[in-house]
Order: sequence, then structure tokens, then C-alpha cells
Amino acid sequence: MFPADRLPQGLLQSSLIPRGARSEIFQEIYVVFLVLGTAIGVVVVAYMLQKAYRYRAAADYTVDDRERPRVGELPTGGGGGRKLFVSLALSAVVVVSLITWTYFTLLYVEDPAPTETEEALEIEVVGHQFYWEFVYPDGRSVAGTLRVPEDRRVRLRVTSADVFHNFGVPELRAKADAIPGQRSETWFVAEETGTYRAHCYELCGAAHSYMDAEVRVMEPAAYRAWYANGSAEGGNASATAGVNATDRVRIGG
Repeated sequence: MFPADRLPQGLLQSSLIPRGARSEIFQEIYVVFLVLGTAIGVVVVAYMLQKAYRYRAAADYTVDDRERPRVGELPTGGGGGRKLFVSLALSAVVVVSLITWTYFTLLYVEDPAPTETEEALEIEVVGHQFYWEFVYPDGRSVAGTLRVPEDRRVRLRVTSADVFHNFGVPELRAKADAIPGQRSETWFVAEETGTYRAHCYELCGAAHSYMDAEVRVMEPAAYRAWYANGSAEGGNASATAGVNATDRVRIGG
């Protein structure tokens, strides 16, 4: 593992390492694995079918007995092991290249380089039984709804006020543990306006399944207007959110 301050910047800054939102990066990793896996599968199956056709058993097909492989015999005609060496070397190159590319891509995902044009928006996420609290840079606290601007990197610092939780937004590929006394970090870039759902992915008590939150992605101008307004809009709803979740469990949903 490379320490965060000793990463090979030349490789991280090259076009080989994908950039953009977390969802785009993970989509690219998926596509690369899918394409390579499909290509290797096609080659292996084609080679198998070629050999099966060449040495097929048929009444009207003749082949030199010296060329036909027999059970229990080592194959010959491999060029003194050259075919085996070439196949192993190619496989090693593909596997090592794929592992290296994926490793440095995930390094970027974990600790992306800061953008030169705009500073990331940092928001603290606090897990409570059984609701999420979002603390903005100006100190306001909002329960149950996270508002963020479109096309801007949002860095979340996640912690817990009581027990273990886990904050995750599956559509944005953002997920981090909420541990009492510690802070975990994750980030995302929402490229489309809309409403997403955040969930708790750590069993944290009776009302765990109700511990959701809204993530509202707003146009930059609308977000600036909302932020300038200074209204907590739900900042006093934290206790109500927790009580309502517990009550829903008691009455059976």
C-alpha cells in the first residue's frame, strides 16, 4: 500500500485512471472487467471448440494417429513448452495490469485530488437512534434531509452519537461507517437533480429499518438561495424523527 502522501501522482493524474463521480468510476470498473472477462471467455471457448472439432470422432474423418491425443499421455508438439510459456506470460500481464489499474483507481476513489475550480462541500453526518442529522459548514443542523448542489463534490464526515450505524446512498455509490467517537469519510458528486434515499446499513436497534433520510440534489442557484436563507428547516425535528421511528415499531409499522 502506498501512503496517501506518497502516491505516484504521475499515474494518478494520467488518463488511465478514471475521473468523475463515484458512480461513473465504479461503472467504468464494471465495464472493464466485463469486457476483459468476455474476451477471455470467447478465446478459451473458441480454442476448446477448435480442438473438439479437430479431434472429433466421425466415420468419414481420418487423422494421423500420431497427432491424436490419447488418455494418459502428455501432449506433444507444443514447441518445447513455448505455447505454455506464452499463455502463462500473457495471462500474468493481463492479471497484473488489471490489478494495478483497479488498485490505483480505488486509491483515487478513497482520496480524490482536490479540484482547482471549486472547493468540496463538507457536511458532517451524525447517526442517532433512529435518524440522521446533517450539520452544514455554517453550523446549522438538519434532521432527515440532506441538501446538496448538483455537479459539486460533497465530502461527508460520518460519525455516531450512540451506537454503530452505517450511512449509505446506493444510487450515488457513497457509504461510510458511523462509529461513536470516530469519523469516517466518503464523498460523491450528484450529476442530476432529484431525490435519493439514504439508508442505515448497520443493525442498530428495533427501528433500524426505518432509519432513512432524503438526499435532495438541487440546482446550484437554488442551493445557494436555500443556504443563504439560513433556515434549519427541520433542525428541531431530530427528537421527533427518533420518536416516530420507535413508535412505528411499537405499533407494527
